[in-house]
Amino acid sequence: MANWATILAIGIAVIAFLVGIDPLRISLAADFPNLAKKPVALHPISSQPEVRDIHNRLKNAGIAAVIDGAVGPESLVFDNEGRGPYTGVSDGRVLRWDGPDVGWTDFAVTSPNRSEICDPKNPPAPNPEFEHICGRPLGMRFHRKTGDLYIADAYFGLLLVGSEGGLAKTIANEAEGVPFRFTNDLDFDEGGEIYFTDSSTNFQRRFSMECRHFLLSIFSGDDTGRLMKYDPKSGEITVLLRNLMFANGVAMSKDFSFLLVSETTKCRILRYWLKGPKMGSSEVFALLPGFPDNVRRNSEGNFWVALHCRRNLPTSLALSYPWLRWVLFKLPISIKQLYYVFIGGTKHAIAIHLDEDGKILEVLEDQQGSTVKLISEVEERNGQLWMGSVMVPSVTLYALDNKL
Repeated sequence: MANWATILAIGIAVIAFLVGIDPLRISLAADFPNLAKKPVALHPISSQPEVRDIHNRLKNAGIAAVIDGAVGPESLVFDNEGRGPYTGVSDGRVLRWDGPDVGWTDFAVTSPNRSEICDPKNPPAPNPEFEHICGRPLGMRFHRKTGDLYIADAYFGLLLVGSEGGLAKTIANEAEGVPFRFTNDLDFDEGGEIYFTDSSTNFQRRFSMECRHFLLSIFSGDDTGRLMKYDPKSGEITVLLRNLMFANGVAMSKDFSFLLVSETTKCRILRYWLKGPKMGSSEVFALLPGFPDNVRRNSEGNFWVALHCRRNLPTSLALSYPWLRWVLFKLPISIKQLYYVFIGGTKHAIAIHLDEDGKILEVLEDQQGSTVKLISEVEERNGQLWMGSVMVPSVTLYALDNKL
């Protein structure tokens, strides 16, 4: 018995030694040795009331539009004539939905390179290793006066395309001499100035063949995200907030007195004051039960926040304790497997409805991801919620008068 115990102890020690030195360089730490250094100060899970959709109502949503040849309709916008939604997808195109009879129409592209590697494929083939060539449009907004479409492209920066579409042109791709690495979302104030985010100055969206750089940015505790303002008249860019942990969605308040920005890694929404006695300062607007993506205001002045996924205990511990993250990165697991740890093993959907003071009004979920999963944006329009996802090839639609 003692001999078996000794053999087992030696075996465990050998395995631990091999994992520690990683001679075959098969761990994440082999390629990214500095990932595990920064702790993330998350709010305690116990500090927030449990919020659940006990009726699991998003399972009753419908698939409004399937995208052939690409995935990831991240952001959804309607033009000044009410057409749309428009959305950006994984091969660098911006598409317009022209109804079930016509389907999706190509409207614009964010990269001049439309070679074979950027052609849409069927079944969908996002080719994430070519995103930096083909472009990856994320957040989008139409200018209500000019009708121009402004686009945050993850690789090419802040872009502009006219109301007739075509090739978008870059209007900004750096601030204070630091290039944008992960331009993410934007919104306008009443004067037409643009507020936008760059999620990181260290990480881009793609990761080799698996397109998960955004996950490494979160798990590393990277705090190089920025909130910025662009003045279209002068071309001047001002950095308003820096040292954000994955700066993400942006939404202006109804009276333009403040701006909301998602800080994804910290599971929270920040409010940046544009007017009043607090002008130029920021504060926590809402603590959330998961990792927020885009924020969109409705006609009443309230906000819908799309959560990529709920926060879970393994992810919370890994973010809070760098030594535990180091152990996780030393294991022979892939980025895809790490992603499933991040989302809790199930691709699900959760949307949070907040009032103008940050109070949670409503939670909508598809806890098993039977119809909706991994949403990136919720756009309320005419009593319906249009929902996009950066990971799937379809747009979903939910009627707010649906009681169950």
